[in-house]
Amino acid sequence: MNEAHIDWPRAWGGVSGSGLIKSTADDFQVVEELSFEPAREGEHVFLYIEKQGENTDYVARLLARFAGVRQRDIGYAGLKDRHARTRQWFSIWLPGKPEPDWGQIETEQIKVLQSSRHLRKLKRGAIRCNHFQIELRDWHGENSRLQQQLQQIKTAGFPNYFALQRFGRDGQNLNKALAMFNGLRVKRQQRSLYLSAARSWLFNQILAERVRQGNWNRLIEGDMCQLDNSHSLFEYDDSDNTLQERCQAGDIHPTAVLFGETTRHFSEISQRILRQYPEITDGLSAFGLTADYRALRVMPQNLHWQQTSVSQWRLNFSLPAGAYATALIRELITIEPL
Repeated sequence: MNEAHIDWPRAWGGVSGSGLIKSTADDFQVVEELSFEPAREGEHVFLYIEKQGENTDYVARLLARFAGVRQRDIGYAGLKDRHARTRQWFSIWLPGKPEPDWGQIETEQIKVLQSSRHLRKLKRGAIRCNHFQIELRDWHGENSRLQQQLQQIKTAGFPNYFALQRFGRDGQNLNKALAMFNGLRVKRQQRSLYLSAARSWLFNQILAERVRQGNWNRLIEGDMCQLDNSHSLFEYDDSDNTLQERCQAGDIHPTAVLFGETTRHFSEISQRILRQYPEITDGLSAFGLTADYRALRVMPQNLHWQQTSVSQWRLNFSLPAGAYATALIRELITIEPL
């Protein structure tokens, strides 16, 4: 299914021009900031690693082999792009064991920047934010319109789409999910990947319809609200006039469901979109997933930009865990899959 490459609608009037990102690893830099500080003691070694040209799973497998532990004993807070220069934390469970010389795993692509200890394994999602510096090269377009869109994004946010990499090359993760729903046997790790792709696809379809209707950044009947920079949820009560004001101010965000079993209700838009994909919803239901919710909007922090040459711009901003920098960039240019 190549539908994962559908050009979902943009919120701020379509692209302003054309350009390239990720021409080199240094053109797409990501620095992970955890939601806590390592305790400097405990059974888990925390390593702060800079990598380029390698994905997070590869580094995790490398650490497991080098330390002589099981793959499950390696932790990380989030996946980071291969085609980038990224800095992120990993944990290795070494109870009562001496640390190996981590410098021996270093290559031109992988550097160990810091080592610490902590009491518990690093869990997925334990991120305060990710800091980005992105070079937009070979720019051709309207400079004034680009700056206007960036100001709109800075003030009012952008749609929180799952990026194309979530669905695999040519949507292969979504295709495998459909095959799995029809009886294909897959490994546990792959099963989680394919289920996630299917739920993400449905979310993007709901968000796309909200963007088309112009209500992606305001509350409508049936919405669950999410507090900014929090996982706290509550049902929208349209009799409370302060909620729309808080939404406009960015204090709370409308959400859409990550499909699964739930006792909560959905908006009419969500129900209508979900009914269009019975093969996916039935398949997800068969696996007994519990519903979750994801904000429809992202408010970037510390967004600023600079035109460094006639054909180049530099963007700096921070995003919460789970948000994609490429979802912001696609509001400005068309991003071709790598």
